[in-house]
Amino acid sequence: MAYISLHDRLQRSIPALLTKELGQKNKMALPRIDKIIVSTGINRQKMEGKEWKEYVGEILGRITGQRPVFRGAKKAISNFKTREGLIVGAMVTLRGRKAEEFLDRFLSFTLPRVRDFRGLGTRGDGHGNYSIGIRDQSIFPEVPPPEAGRLFGIQVQVVTTAKTDAEALTFFKAIGFPFRVDSKSKKTDTLVS
Repeated sequence: MAYISLHDRLQRSIPALLTKELGQKNKMALPRIDKIIVSTGINRQKMEGKEWKEYVGEILGRITGQRPVFRGAKKAISNFKTREGLIVGAMVTLRGRKAEEFLDRFLSFTLPRVRDFRGLGTRGDGHGNYSIGIRDQSIFPEVPPPEAGRLFGIQVQVVTTAKTDAEALTFFKAIGFPFRVDSKSKKTDTLVS
């Protein structure tokens, strides 16, 4: 049996399953992926050099296939030693076919590489969206093995058009998210690799 991509399943089998599960007759009212945001926070002590910023940009570019946008601080906070405009994060927003391809690779190839993986928690944000925290980028097959001092965490946020977490959970199960059976998780799950 040949592998069926997520894009093909979202066009054919998943809407039929969701129509039955949610009791929705209008296909346009079914939940779908709006966008996926892949982001990382940048530690000020690590990010002093220009080469570190280039490294983070290159890694996020390899993982997502798009160049990241670097985000500056909106206001100065003296306790964190940040000034307004100081680079504090990088993010990539994926939409459409690129988002579907990224999610397909993430569920099929990346999550199985996590050591001692027991599944994802079932708790969303209350609006039909889901976040997954990854402790280091080494689980992505596109990235070469990093040195110990060059590890950084990544946040993957899946934004959907679902109105509630119950609708979103049904949608994510139809896509193939590997949820834990007895989930007592936090709002954002963190994966250990």
